[in-house]
Amino acid sequence: MKRIVCTSFDLDALALVEEPTPEPGPGEVLVEVAAAGVSFADGLIVRGLYQVKPPLPFTPGTSFAGTIAAVGSGVDSVAVGTPIAGSGFTAGAYSSHVVVPAAAVVPRPDGVDAEVAASVLESYGTLVYAVTRRVTIAPGEWVVVLGAGGAIGLAAVDVARSLGARVVAVASSEDKRAAATAAGAETAIDYTDLKDGIRAATGGGADVVLDPVGGAAAESALRALRASGRFCVLGFASGEIPRLPANLVLLRNRTVVGVDWGDWAREVATVEENAALLADVLDRIGRGELHPGRPTAVPLADTASVLRGFADRSATGRYVLVP
Repeated sequence: MKRIVCTSFDLDALALVEEPTPEPGPGEVLVEVAAAGVSFADGLIVRGLYQVKPPLPFTPGTSFAGTIAAVGSGVDSVAVGTPIAGSGFTAGAYSSHVVVPAAAVVPRPDGVDAEVAASVLESYGTLVYAVTRRVTIAPGEWVVVLGAGGAIGLAAVDVARSLGARVVAVASSEDKRAAATAAGAETAIDYTDLKDGIRAATGGGADVVLDPVGGAAAESALRALRASGRFCVLGFASGEIPRLPANLVLLRNRTVVGVDWGDWAREVATVEENAALLADVLDRIGRGELHPGRPTAVPLADTASVLRGFADRSATGRYVLVP
């Protein structure tokens, strides 16, 4: 098997190695990985900047899709040859093969191939978690998505659109705004005079803000909320954690909501509950409710360069690594 190994918390410390393929233990399955999802969070983990640090050395990658290559004793939920997908903080998905608990994988629906499945689990999983457990979005409401050209942002646009919301995408480049519009945003704007831009685009203010960016844009977007508006904190891709004035939350009965699917999956949910959420994501795509489009596929050997693109926010859309 081939896998990426991180020997220290540095993008330059990633190496592609070859070693014997492992065998699954009791209750486990061996997955032949066809594609591994790439995310901004993966880059944070590799650089030691994520809130949870895996012990060194480790193989990065949380989301994967492929087929079952072998099953351990006691496993009867899946069989060899079953097309599956899965996700987990310690999955080690940047690899040609990975051993995971059988309960952590879900079958892939017809029409959802491995590259699409691997590319959506983290981004769409976060947003489906958000709209099913953290915030309600009603048809016709105005939803503003910051960082709308990235993987999380494009997923936010698509999920909000699927709920009947009117989406305003905020992105830093023309290419990213075009991608967000293609994903279903009604309009797209840049970060210039953001509060006034949002109010003008929405006819008075947003009902919901989905913010995976943080930084200075967060306060401007919070100020652009209508009465009873909801501000959802999804992450800090800008590298800056904002300090939101509490008076802006008090005024007009606004709400700030934290959205951390990873923490829920690791600390609150059972393996089966998280798998059910992943299955829901894939089923929504299979039914045509969500339209993620195709990711960009790159070789496993190019892991470091892809993660750099996420770190400096030059990457647009979703990427997968293929062995």
